[in-house]
Amino acid sequence: MQILSVKSDKESFKEVTLTPGFNVILAERTTESSNRDSRNGLGKSSLIHVIRFCMGGSPNKTLESDELKDWTFTVDLEISGKIYSISRNTKNKNRIIIIGDCSNWPIKPEIDLDNGNRQIMSTGDWVKVLGKLAFDIDFSYSDFKYVPTFGSCRAYFIRNSEEGGLLNPFTQRSTQKEWDKQVNNSFLLGLDWTYASKWQVLKDRKKIISQLKNEAQSGMLRDVDGSIGELEAKKIRLENEIRKQNEQLAVFQVHPQYQEIEKEANEITVKIHDLANSCISDKSLLDYYENSFEEEKDVDADIVNKVYEEAGIVLPNGVKKRLEDVREFHKKVIVNRKDFLDAEMNKLREGIIKKNEEKITLCEKRRQLFEILNSHKALDEYTKIQHYALKLTDEFNDIVRRIDNLKKFEQGTSALKIDLEVIQQEARVSLNERSKIREMAINQFNANSQILYESPGILSIDISPNGYTFGVDIEREGSHGIKNMKILCYDIMLAQLRADKKMSFPLIHDSVLFADVDERQVALALELAAKEAESRGFQYICALNSDTIPYNDFSSGFNIKDFIRMTFTDSREDGGLFGIRF
Repeated sequence: MQILSVKSDKESFKEVTLTPGFNVILAERTTESSNRDSRNGLGKSSLIHVIRFCMGGSPNKTLESDELKDWTFTVDLEISGKIYSISRNTKNKNRIIIIGDCSNWPIKPEIDLDNGNRQIMSTGDWVKVLGKLAFDIDFSYSDFKYVPTFGSCRAYFIRNSEEGGLLNPFTQRSTQKEWDKQVNNSFLLGLDWTYASKWQVLKDRKKIISQLKNEAQSGMLRDVDGSIGELEAKKIRLENEIRKQNEQLAVFQVHPQYQEIEKEANEITVKIHDLANSCISDKSLLDYYENSFEEEKDVDADIVNKVYEEAGIVLPNGVKKRLEDVREFHKKVIVNRKDFLDAEMNKLREGIIKKNEEKITLCEKRRQLFEILNSHKALDEYTKIQHYALKLTDEFNDIVRRIDNLKKFEQGTSALKIDLEVIQQEARVSLNERSKIREMAINQFNANSQILYESPGILSIDISPNGYTFGVDIEREGSHGIKNMKILCYDIMLAQLRADKKMSFPLIHDSVLFADVDERQVALALELAAKEAESRGFQYICALNSDTIPYNDFSSGFNIKDFIRMTFTDSREDGGLFGIRF
């Protein structure tokens, strides 16, 4: 794949034409510019963002600014000998407009009948097509959970320093997951990336098991809590208790009228208590009547006469006559009252006798009922025992389930250890089988680093319990900017490998990669990139600042000016990529 040009629908935009091989985009400070002018913001980095944007990447802050709202950018690409124009608008980011023959694409564009029969495609489908055309990423990779993607692979060829793409050779952004690093690096190096994918699946299992264990220990999860030995002991205790309850239920006798008998016995008890209370009340009333009967006396008229005589008063005969009548009347009243009291006392005595007899009868009947109740059991009592037995059975089943889950959990932990060991062994066998591919990458990286530092660097590719491990080491670690040169050597190595497979992809570096690097190493790095791009047939694009180009350190015969495709200047307002300042 080659980038032929970068354009826009705005006249102020400076179209950039690129060629196969080595290309330089230059930001230049002219003699006319003031000290306040700067090359920052001229557009050399923005050009890289535009290319990334047209290849399906997310727009950066510059492309999302109000000044560039509703701008359409176009990148002309050469893919497998065919020319395509790819356009994307900053306002309508979800649609790609395509000009070119797409007949052999795995996903065909739609025809926009309302807008001149243009070929259009969603950004998501465009990224999938690019993955297949540029890196041969197969759609069948969807059978795996963790797969190489065009976005991740592209990010190693067009690094984004704003996202942490210059941390180390194997990381293309600061938030990149370990699985993404392993899958995509192994894919680009020609190793079996599926092991990295399977490894991550096992790591996910391990993480879930660890979370379950932590939750169990914290009391949030019961099914995998405790030990099998403790649960087995509880299981045995419950088995014995359930057996006892079932035996008790087997010999349990339930009288069919138990509740009615129990109710009748309770009613008789109430009657007995009522009769006893009534007897007590009648006895008290009888005692009162008996006392009243003894206290009844006649009135003596002579006492009245004597009282008056002592007072010196002589009662006339008429009065004496009336007193005699009163005394006779009172005698009759006393006789009548005594007859009444005698009759009432007889009634009370007879009532007390009858009530006592009824009490004796009721007590005997109650005794008989109690004998029935003592020899049989109540249905509700049977039900309580039955419910308790069922409760014990539920606890027993819960224990059995927990034991089963705990066994599965422990088996899963053991199986995970085995699976991790197996995949490590299989991955190592696969790595040994691809030793030539591995050696080619190592030798190529070492050769690249040796050009820059006279002694070969070391690219290590190995297998560890956690998956693929990658590392780089170059002597003279204390040398200025050596970290970035490790990245450059690794990236050029990836481009070399892709070119050898006849599936090259443009390699683009921003000026940030060369910042703080010794001038001699910058010159050697640029010459290495130019030489390899020309000889291997891949495209290399770099953005540089004019005052950082080490003109005096280049080899004789190498003229970097021959590779400058566009120069942005800060001497004019329209000197930048977009032709406007903002």
